[in-house]
Amino acid sequence: MPTPIKMPALSPTMEEGTLAKWLVKVGDTVSSGDIMAEIETDKATMEFEAVDEGTIASIDVPEGTEGVKVGAVIATLAGEGEDAAAPAPAPAKTEAEAAPAKDAAEETPAQAAPPPQEAKAAPPQPTPTVGKPAPKPTGDRVVASPLAKRIAEQKGVDLSSLKGSGPNGRIVKADVEGAQPGAVTSAPAATAVGASPAAPASATSLPDFGIPHEDEKLSNVRKVIARRLTESKQTVPHYYLAIDVRLDAMLKLRGELNAALEAQGVKLSVNDLLIKALAKALLQVPACNVSFGGDTLRRFARADISVAVAAPSGLITPIIVDAGAKSVSAIATEMKDLAGKAREGKLQPHEYQGGTASLSNLGMYGIKQFEAVINPPQGMIMAVGAGEKRPYVVDDALAIASVMTATGSFDHRAIDGATGAELMQAFKALVEAPLRLVA
Repeated sequence: MPTPIKMPALSPTMEEGTLAKWLVKVGDTVSSGDIMAEIETDKATMEFEAVDEGTIASIDVPEGTEGVKVGAVIATLAGEGEDAAAPAPAPAKTEAEAAPAKDAAEETPAQAAPPPQEAKAAPPQPTPTVGKPAPKPTGDRVVASPLAKRIAEQKGVDLSSLKGSGPNGRIVKADVEGAQPGAVTSAPAATAVGASPAAPASATSLPDFGIPHEDEKLSNVRKVIARRLTESKQTVPHYYLAIDVRLDAMLKLRGELNAALEAQGVKLSVNDLLIKALAKALLQVPACNVSFGGDTLRRFARADISVAVAAPSGLITPIIVDAGAKSVSAIATEMKDLAGKAREGKLQPHEYQGGTASLSNLGMYGIKQFEAVINPPQGMIMAVGAGEKRPYVVDDALAIASVMTATGSFDHRAIDGATGAELMQAFKALVEAPLRLVA
């Protein structure tokens, strides 16, 4: 019998995703390992491979569909000898056909029409709730979508004064948004008393002040970034430590290493050396290589560095695993591959989930100094700015040196201020005496 193809869980935390693109169509033959679709998770866009052989009998979820639950059937695969024709689906109800049944289900008992035999014995209607208009008789019931009802309640618009543009005169969102809140419901003062708290800002509640604009629907990645960073600033007590670091010795060493590695096709960036420096500093000050877990403090035995990469879909942090034990050339090669996959949205879950600390570098944009937000459950993140020529005291004399400012953000629940300062000192010492990074 045909095999249902279900929405896969492409990461441990994935509950739903967006079916971004189908790479097959009905009637196509697929084999195990063939790429069937691209699915956008909460972190990246990932390829979905076929597990079995067969012919695509039906595609049940069109591409571009958002919020597809894990386990939901997205397509059907017919095996060898089976009829590949998709079974005829039950005819879908139009919005106009479905509206009366849906609206009837949403009515309160006071709004529903009484059975004919009980019409005379029906008790009088109770007094309407303060802040809401008295319900209309069923025969004159206003037909409106749930979203239109909610917007009308927020704007104070009487739905009975509107003419719907939807099927069968159904009032839809556009009808309410274009209405003036002049025909308000009865007892406007009482409505204010019973008003609910303001809802979070959304495209329907943000005022535009008449300014031309365009609303862009958030991707799953951007939604997760917004949620996680908000939680971080609300729940993690950040403190910040900044230190100036002289780069001349590192820049000289980088030039010498690049000349030696040119034949191997490897080119080191300053960021590659900083990844190594942070990893070694964390191993020297293991009290900063930790994660806070409520009643538990987890201490890590190796330093896995999450590196912030700006991708079209939003910020993502691929991980250099065990960066303290890897050579700088290995870090450079791995970072180049991970950054490319991050920008294409092709990272696998194990390549961006985890990490014991993070590094964020905005120096290429000329940013001198900034404070980064911690990526929970990590305990710290290092933010580095641009290296620039500055007046600097060298051997008790004023000179010109290449200097950058590094700022560490620390979780005060897990890392004390003095401990964070030790890490900043260790990081500075490694960058200013960089031979220890290649020893």
